[in-house]
Amino acid sequence: MSGVDGVVERARALVGVPFRLHGRCARLGVDCVGLAMLALGRRDAPDTYGLRMGDAGRAAHWLAAAGLRQVDDMQPGDVALVRAGPMQLHLMIHVPGGFVHAHAGLRRVVAMPGPSPWPVIGCWRL
Repeated sequence: MSGVDGVVERARALVGVPFRLHGRCARLGVDCVGLAMLALGRRDAPDTYGLRMGDAGRAAHWLAAAGLRQVDDMQPGDVALVRAGPMQLHLMIHVPGGFVHAHAGLRRVVAMPGPSPWPVIGCWRL
């Protein structure tokens, strides 16, 4: 499946996958960047970051380099860049009714209903 439906379906299929920093494989675990990479069907993603990285411009550059464009109207299949803490950026995949994201605290990928609990910096679309 391709397009928006493919992104949403691939993101939802990763719910329950273990969390692993810099993880890029559903079998071994993913972080939020790995989740976005797999949901979007991309092969490469940066791994030069830690859990505490607050440079939104750098993150936006990575998203653009991955072939995504920033949009103003968030739709299912979009990648949301949020500020989950003072020095913590986080990526989530918008799905109908909420988001799918790699939750470090719960140590797995989860589906989260409703709006983002964190400030949304921007959203990007294939």
